[in-house]
Amino acid sequence: MKVLQINVVCGRGSTGRIVTDLDQTLTAAGHSCRIAYGRGNAPEDAHAWRMDPAWEPPLHAGLSRITDRVGFYSAASTRRLVRNIRLWKPDIIHLHVLHGYYIHVGELFSALATLDTPVIWTFHDCWAFTGHCVYFDLVGCNEWQNQCGPCPQTRSYPQSLLFDASPRNFAIKRKLFTAVQNLTIVTPSHWLAALTERSFFKGTPIRVIPNGIDDDTFKPTPNTVKRELHVRGRLVLGVANVWDDRKGLPDFIRLRELLPSEDVIALCGLPSSQSKSLPRGIIAIPRTNSPQALAGLYSAADVFVNPTYEDNFPSVNIEALSCGTPVVTYKTGGSAECLAPHCGTAVSQGDITSLAKAILTHTKTPDSQRHCCDRATHFTRATMHSAYLNLYQEVLA
Repeated sequence: MKVLQINVVCGRGSTGRIVTDLDQTLTAAGHSCRIAYGRGNAPEDAHAWRMDPAWEPPLHAGLSRITDRVGFYSAASTRRLVRNIRLWKPDIIHLHVLHGYYIHVGELFSALATLDTPVIWTFHDCWAFTGHCVYFDLVGCNEWQNQCGPCPQTRSYPQSLLFDASPRNFAIKRKLFTAVQNLTIVTPSHWLAALTERSFFKGTPIRVIPNGIDDDTFKPTPNTVKRELHVRGRLVLGVANVWDDRKGLPDFIRLRELLPSEDVIALCGLPSSQSKSLPRGIIAIPRTNSPQALAGLYSAADVFVNPTYEDNFPSVNIEALSCGTPVVTYKTGGSAECLAPHCGTAVSQGDITSLAKAILTHTKTPDSQRHCCDRATHFTRATMHSAYLNLYQEVLA
């Protein structure tokens, strides 16, 4: 079986690791794999090639910030990709994140509509069925169910400074994406599957395959974190790549006032520019690229808190569970779908009082640690890969 994956990045970030992990699993099983990606560098052992010259994504981004036309530049690079698809003739084409300033969806989907090749598209957010945004929860917008525009989030990623092209983008994407007959959509959460069924993809086969994590790395790990941070009470951990209102940074600051003084909140990934304004009792930990170091942080924490306002199926929740740490999160997207009794809870968005009570209730114990680890076994990388391999075989059959 020959499988081509297409994603914005390769080997970094959650989606980049998913494509390289799938690549390794497929290769080990004797299949032939390729990864076409748009930005950054790929691991040396990945069967990958970068579509765009290094200058093209910045140009794509710059033009999009004026015209609001993300996904409608990089035509020459996309035509090269299409030529390679026709030459290599993959049995499966697996799409991931197509926004990110590296691909022309018109060129790509016009070609996919003429091929007999089965296409699997994993939705990691909502961009595929909106005219602009990747999420719309914060502004409560439902225009995507009929016809986008005017867009209330043009200044949010993917940012547009001048124009709102959401009605045009929506119409073109609907025409292009629904023209591919042999398409199967995968969503990591039941929440996103339900949204997709209400979009213009209604009637397209949809399969839920939760994201999986590396349980060989994310497991209860010996560490000295609490001693190094001089924590006398609970260690409350938060982890994010970008800390902003969407990830609940202001909520952590309000939460600090409701927790006992001996408790410490540690926020991993917070840059020094933001850490200067933190109140006493909140510690900034620099972002780490080491999964082992991150596993040590999860293991040290008494509770992991994820007050996210927009999310699909956050891997950080599963990573924390796999390290034996209970998770407290908001009822946002699919954030709570990995939870079960005795290993965490979800509260209403912005309910800081309930968030604080849940932290006190779900502080780690030997019993809760066992429940968390047991629950995480449902969301391993091996489980995810097995589900994808079964899906590949199914669509080929």
